[in-house]
Amino acid sequence: MDDVTTVDRGSSLKDAVGRYGVWSVGLRSEEPAQRGEIAEAAAELQELGFGAAWLGGSSGVRHAVPLLDATSRLVVATGIQSIWQYEATDTAARIAEVDAVHPGRFLLGLGVSHAKLADQYRRPYSSMVEYLDALDAAGLPARRRVLAALGPKMLKLSRDRAAGAHPYLVTPEHTALARETLGDAPLLAPETKVVLEADPDRARSIARGGIALYLGLPNYTSSLLKLGFTEDDFADGGSDRLVDALVAWGDEDRIRTRIDAFHQAGADHVALHVVDDQPRDALHRPQWRRLAALLT
Repeated sequence: MDDVTTVDRGSSLKDAVGRYGVWSVGLRSEEPAQRGEIAEAAAELQELGFGAAWLGGSSGVRHAVPLLDATSRLVVATGIQSIWQYEATDTAARIAEVDAVHPGRFLLGLGVSHAKLADQYRRPYSSMVEYLDALDAAGLPARRRVLAALGPKMLKLSRDRAAGAHPYLVTPEHTALARETLGDAPLLAPETKVVLEADPDRARSIARGGIALYLGLPNYTSSLLKLGFTEDDFADGGSDRLVDALVAWGDEDRIRTRIDAFHQAGADHVALHVVDDQPRDALHRPQWRRLAALLT
């Protein structure tokens, strides 16, 4: 792939991001001392064959720069940027600056966050529409952004006003429904959590630590209820049924099968989010190597 054959020139966005990416909070550190390690990790992700790095933790355009500087073809995406935290015209201006150095390798992932996390939270759908209007006015085309969409309205907005969707904390069943709403052309790039542990008790314990935060956020629990889970599934850190649906865990064959299920359900790209007993913002480089090997 040519260095600039990425998000908006040459090949399609689907070709640019490939089938697999990595989702990580650790790749968006604010600490200058960690930039070198982040750059090394990004270069290794590219060498391992991952097509995209998704920066977790309500990241912004500035967090992508160290990764872009260290690579030549890796797509770097926000996963996601909160519309309440970053102003639209400033975002478009920052992307233009990045594109001047790294043409077409940044992808803006946008989301409305959650009422519990954003003081300004109001009318999430209408506010997203207004944000997209502002991006349009600032000259950022729809093909340069994806939305963190869960429900039908936001998925339709992803189809009509963006390049596709980046749903978080979902199952292959949700992916099938999302593909039906999006149609064939838009990018569908769900996140899924991965625990590289074969012992069921230990794997589920680690997985519960990875999903605990989200079981207190209604946007996610409402989505899961629509998929057939019940309030009982959210108790005590999550039922085994819920954990097994949201987290790929086990040996290499079991994890590969679970990741493949997203592609079989209609995903173009799967953003792999390693969960273990390290801090949430750790760089999981040994695990990324194992994932690259099992996905080859």
